[in-house]
Amino acid sequence: MLSKLENKYNRFLELSELISDPSIISDMKKFIPLSKEYKELEKLVDCYKKYKSLIENIESGKEMLASEKDEEMKSFAKEEIEISEKDKIELEKEIRFLLIPKDPNDSKNVIFEIRAGTGGDEACIFAGDLYRMYVNYCESQKWSVELVDFNQGTSGGYKEIIFNVSGGNVYGFFKFESGVHRVQRVPKTETQGRVHTSAATVVVLPEAEDFDIELNDSDIKKETYCSSGPGGQSVNTTYSAVRLTHLPTGVVAQCQDQKSQIKNYAKALKVLRSRIYEIELEKRNKDMSDKRKTMVKTGDRSDKIRTYNYPQGRVTDHRISLTLYNLNDIINGDVSKLIDELQIAENSQLLEGQND
Repeated sequence: MLSKLENKYNRFLELSELISDPSIISDMKKFIPLSKEYKELEKLVDCYKKYKSLIENIESGKEMLASEKDEEMKSFAKEEIEISEKDKIELEKEIRFLLIPKDPNDSKNVIFEIRAGTGGDEACIFAGDLYRMYVNYCESQKWSVELVDFNQGTSGGYKEIIFNVSGGNVYGFFKFESGVHRVQRVPKTETQGRVHTSAATVVVLPEAEDFDIELNDSDIKKETYCSSGPGGQSVNTTYSAVRLTHLPTGVVAQCQDQKSQIKNYAKALKVLRSRIYEIELEKRNKDMSDKRKTMVKTGDRSDKIRTYNYPQGRVTDHRISLTLYNLNDIINGDVSKLIDELQIAENSQLLEGQND
């Protein structure tokens, strides 16, 4: 472990010099990822210094035991060794988790895409419930939520809704949410009180930055059209909505939320870049999943990941067999416990992979 920490410390010193280099500072493509890596290593370096100090304390204590004749001093040395050994074991647990390879996308903002699945109008209503659940949580964290595009359901909710979330470590928190979410409840439209099962699909994309994906203007087809959503006469009569198609890949993104065509174009471009970035990520993640199976890397969007059962007031995450009986709190935005348990399970899997 000490050799691993020393390698990380040497890398930290190297990064310290690099991010102070004027030629690096002037090149954002190099500076931003290097500065992120530097910041991520700070806690590990702090642990390394404590760990090294504990090892030195243990060694000096053993030397004192071997050479000291005074019984009182020997007792003192034994006590110091015991305390340092105990602290060392606890610190090693923390270090093992810090040594788990970090997902470079964890610090990114995200683009949420929620789409109604099986269940007709009830699926649209459920998609709207999920949207409000995530928005409520984001507001509690003081994260910024920005609507990109939506298609409302006929009886409420959304057939599809896309929105951005900006804040600290947002993707690292929400990356487990991609997949099929299932709801079991009596729909508002049900007259005989029967429980129905409906579903919605959630996709969480790390927001790609300009230096992640380079898009050539010549590869992008731009179309404008009248917005169909609410917002007044100007929204419905002006060609403010924007649809972008990336010709080499066929990936499409659109935005109609703003009255300004320029603002809609900027939002749509952000979504387009992130969708193309995700295609590249999927290729890389497939190679990784062949070597090590993890909850996120091998997740299939068609997989049922969670069930919200209203009659029993429970939420079950099927990936980790976790059931919580506070559905109302969760659907109103209190998703911390779910996410915490998923993160713990993921880290445990990665830790086991390190020990293999």
